[in-house]
Order: sequence, then C-alpha cells, then structure tokens
Amino acid sequence: MRRGRAAAALLLLLLPLLAGALPGPAAPPAPTEECGRRPLLDSASGSRVVGGRDAQSGAWPWAVSLQIRHAGVQFAHVCGGVLVNEKSVLTAGHCVTGRKDPYSWRAVLGVHNLRKHGEHAAKRTIRSIAVHPEFQRETFENDIALFELNSAVRYSDYIQPICLPPAHLHPHLDNATECFISGWGRTAEKGKTSAVLKEARVEIIPSSVCNSSDAYGGLVNHNMICAGSRSGGIDTCQGDSGGPLACHHPGTDKYYLIGITSFGVGCGRPKFPGLYVRLSQYRGWIKSALLLSNRAANRLSITLTIALTATRAVLA
Repeated sequence: MRRGRAAAALLLLLLPLLAGALPGPAAPPAPTEECGRRPLLDSASGSRVVGGRDAQSGAWPWAVSLQIRHAGVQFAHVCGGVLVNEKSVLTAGHCVTGRKDPYSWRAVLGVHNLRKHGEHAAKRTIRSIAVHPEFQRETFENDIALFELNSAVRYSDYIQPICLPPAHLHPHLDNATECFISGWGRTAEKGKTSAVLKEARVEIIPSSVCNSSDAYGGLVNHNMICAGSRSGGIDTCQGDSGGPLACHHPGTDKYYLIGITSFGVGCGRPKFPGLYVRLSQYRGWIKSALLLSNRAANRLSITLTIALTATRAVLA
C-alpha cells in the first residue's frame, strides 16, 4: 500500500515535467547530411531588411523567430535565430542578456508573416539556453548562443536546417560569393519592424576596410565578419540580431551559415556595415554545446523512462 502511494505521488510530481519535456508523435529527422537546401527555390536569389525586399514564403527555411513572453500569454519577436538541426537553434548571445530563463521564450519556425503564422509554421518551447562562456556584452566578443527546443521539428519545404561551415570547406568570400541576410527587424534605423520576413544580398567587406580610422577603427577582429554595402543602405537592424548571414556554395549547391547577425553602428550607414559572428571560429564550441544538450536530453529521457516503468509496475 505504501509503495502504491509513493508511486502515485511520484507520478503526480512527474506530470508537470512530462507535459513540458515529452514531445508528441515522433518526427523522423531528415538525413543529417541534408542541409542548406531551399526546396521551394531553385537558385540563389534575394534582395532586404534595411534596403531589401519581402522574401518569398519558404525562401529561407532555416529562419527562426525567437520570441519572449509578454503579458502572460502574448509573445513578441525579439531576435532571429537559425535552425541547425531538428532541435537546435543558433542565435546571438546578446539576445538573452537578462533573459536567460528558457521558459520565457519560444521559437516559431516555418513562418513568413509573424501576424499570420499559417499552416506551415511550427511553435516550440525552449528546453535550455547555452551562451558562449566568454561572451562580452560591452564588445560583442563571442556573441553566440544555442537554444535547445523542447521537442524536435519535422522538416518540410518550409522548415530546413542550414549547413554549418565544415573544417575542410573554406569558401572564398568575395563579391562573387552570393551571401544573404534575412530577418523581421526594423526596415530603417528608426523605423518599424517588419511582420513579413525581409531579405537582401550583401557584400562581404574586408576587415581592413571596416577597421579604417573613419569606420570601426580596429573594433573588428578575426572572430567577426563585416557585411553589407560600402555605400550604406543595405544592412541588418534592431530585431535582426541572431539571424543568418547565409552564403551559397556553388560546388555543393548548398547554403552555409557563415555569420550570425551581431551588431553595428546605426543601420545602413555608409562606412558602418553590419558585423557578424564568424561561424568558422566557433565550430568547437557549437559541437560541444550540441553534445551537451543531447546528453542532457538523453539523461532526462532515461530518468523519466525508469520512473514511469517503476510507477507502472507498482500500480499494476
């Protein structure tokens, strides 16, 4: 009798955890080698965010809207994110400054218009948030974070992971490389945010140019990428942070996550293009963060399975 009561009590304690931790019907993940594809578009195209245009629905299937809870049940877009596998989203570290509680966040994937999510959208709560341990808020150094979704998403034409730049692939980033930014941020420095995903093609600008005395004056280091337009007018802005700088590699016909939107002086100003986290510098951290999140999820799954098995055995 005591064992039955203890088991029932254990079940009651586990129910809230189960409600948030166990996913619904299992979604079979796409093959791990498949990434960086845009099923609804055949080739690289795009034009922005500040100085761009509306993206086509499904144009950037790895784009994620990271939203924070307001007024109880309402959520508001705060930052962009990038889907890298069925349960992981990369974003900027500064997006979670003062907001590290995963339960106050949600991710919306496969969405084009934030006011009309549509049938292709998927919403996920957040299980955990990992910020780079050496992130510096004052200088935006190591401005990268990883969100682990509470349950896996099902890949579709509208939801796909982007490729991370592997060690053996070093695309030569120059004006011939097709690189794009996208986001739901402001469309002008003091303008309004956009409900519809915007896109633009950007130029990769040498750090020597960005670091000139009349520009960033040495602020840009080897962990950052400068991208936009030297004459201004094309740029990311507030609300685009954490979103992708995606470049098309013709050899593989895939898109790679070259950068994550980090910071800049104003939006679209001449000589002050946007600065992005250089992803190739963070392969090790990303790999370890993904490994830790997977281990934590596996430990939770094993613990819950053992507890439920024991409970069922006792109650039976």
